[in-house]
Amino acid sequence: MHLDRLITLLELIAVAGRPISPAELLKATGLPKPTCYRLIQTLQDHRLVVSTDNTGKVEIGERLIRLALLGKADVDVRKASAPLLKAAAIEFNETVFLARFRNSKVEIIHVETPVDPARAFIHPGLGERPMHACSCSKAIAAFAEPEFQECIVSKNLRQYTDHTKTSQEDVYAEFQKIAERGFADCDQEIDMGIASVAAPVSIGNIGAIFSIGAVGPIRRFGQAYRNEIGVKLIELSTRVSGAIQLCNVPET
Repeated sequence: MHLDRLITLLELIAVAGRPISPAELLKATGLPKPTCYRLIQTLQDHRLVVSTDNTGKVEIGERLIRLALLGKADVDVRKASAPLLKAAAIEFNETVFLARFRNSKVEIIHVETPVDPARAFIHPGLGERPMHACSCSKAIAAFAEPEFQECIVSKNLRQYTDHTKTSQEDVYAEFQKIAERGFADCDQEIDMGIASVAAPVSIGNIGAIFSIGAVGPIRRFGQAYRNEIGVKLIELSTRVSGAIQLCNVPET
């Protein structure tokens, strides 16, 4: 019964789509006042709802949003972000991809390629990417908690090419650089002749769960070009974040 009441309150708060007052929840549920207020406090204690101001009104909290995103199927995330990624692939005339952090791993889950038939491009493939040697992974790891970063660098850092950073000091230094400029790049660290750049996609205050990036041949993807695309990816990440969050909004 206690859980049923908590779920009822969460549903009412979610459907409202705006900060809602305890008085409104009390009226909607018909619960005794002490019970209603106690349940609201329980939800706040677990960060499932948050108070927006001094009026006591509450709305869905970041923790619940995070849980919803972690459980959201790849197909929904791809559907929400694909139009933006396709537009970017056309604008950049390069391959653009979306990666997702899940189960302490980063995986590329969607790829959009240029439509120019005369353009040679690289498809990065789908699936898991190394946390220390791929732009999409580093873009997420650089903004993660120190404990998670320590977990990454404490492992055996595989050397894929002569460009791969395999010392803890170098990886930590790169994480700091990424955090300062807002995007990560990969200069032939996995495959010779291939470079990429990626920016984190942050969801509210819960951090970077996704990243977006572009990949191409090193003859085009020099440092200046990667910097140029990196700045554009930072701007694009805000729109992708909004699209992903929107696919989690309950229908009314």
